[in-house]
Amino acid sequence: MNILNRFHLPAALLIGMLSVSQALHADELQDATQLFKQGQHAPALNKVNNFLTGKPRDAQGRFLKGLILTEQGKTTDAIKIFSDLTQDYPQLPEPYNNLAVLYASQNQYDKAKSSLEMAIRTHPSYATAHENLGDIYAKMASKAYDRALQLDSSNTTTQTKLAMIQDLFSDKPRNKSAALHSPAGYYAGRPFAEIPAPVAKPVAVAPAAKPAAPVAKPIVVAQVAKPVVATPVVKPAVIVPVAKPAVPVAKPVVVTPVTTAKASAKTPAEAAAPVASDKAHAVREAVEAWAEAWADQNVKKYLSHYAADFKTPDGESRASWAATRRDRINTPKHIDVKVNHIVVDFTDSTHAIVKFRQDYRASNFKAAGGKTMLMVKSGGNWLIQEERTH
Repeated sequence: MNILNRFHLPAALLIGMLSVSQALHADELQDATQLFKQGQHAPALNKVNNFLTGKPRDAQGRFLKGLILTEQGKTTDAIKIFSDLTQDYPQLPEPYNNLAVLYASQNQYDKAKSSLEMAIRTHPSYATAHENLGDIYAKMASKAYDRALQLDSSNTTTQTKLAMIQDLFSDKPRNKSAALHSPAGYYAGRPFAEIPAPVAKPVAVAPAAKPAAPVAKPIVVAQVAKPVVATPVVKPAVIVPVAKPAVPVAKPVVVTPVTTAKASAKTPAEAAAPVASDKAHAVREAVEAWAEAWADQNVKKYLSHYAADFKTPDGESRASWAATRRDRINTPKHIDVKVNHIVVDFTDSTHAIVKFRQDYRASNFKAAGGKTMLMVKSGGNWLIQEERTH
């Protein structure tokens, strides 16, 4: 007997009941999403489970459940959710991306790489997957460099490369939401809810051949860890600003911009100039020589321009500061440094405050700005005691 005849329900009434049921399910998913955003993960999971009872293959509901399980630290269960989604909805990039984040949290970088490549293959303009793939490549390179140093600790080139990657990941990590896509999820402008449910697979009588497009089910690992994500922007070598010393300020002596040729002898006008001008000229020459050593990537000569009591940034040891400067000077293929508009203030006969404009270029990076130095005369030479950029 037909079920409609059995219960004698008018067709219009049945359609109305189904519409109400679907609306209640939709409200349940919206409520679960709102609870998730508020950080109420347990009630959100209850809501989404109720929703999936009526629509067990719904992509949006399953994706939200995967997010909730991730936040609860249930990595194995979350991996299962996202893996199943890649099987049922291979055209969606977000499950591949979130699966990669979970693999990366377990240091399974090869699996993470494969998942991100699948995400990009299904959706080439998915920027989040491209960024995460870059991070994975950087982490894999870091492991390789670290292993190389274990085999040959004297390899300075490898040390420099490893230090650059460590600097990259020492920045404040990205918010997790940059890697975990929003619960609603979009693919080609369509919400998950509009994607047709997958057709149930028939029961196979004989062993079937494997499909040509492999979407392999990953091995689930029970280890729980937080995703590894970072902002891959290598910072240029910049001197950390130091506090300007509280010293009396004399009337500044303005010195002309840097010139390449040096006069062989003083002109009569120079011979008659005040003593302050001669001292300012000596200070200017010291700054020019410092910039020239930097541009020549002559680390030994560059470091010789700093006084023995040079105040390093953040109280860092002199040896550690010097090692960092050595790496940052030697790493670029070429460096160009120009200093202009030098102004010198003498606080006494052996101390001067120097201000100038610095233009720096190195490989694919350039920067320009002001710099202030506190210089001291020691053994006939003007040396740098403190420096800051602004």
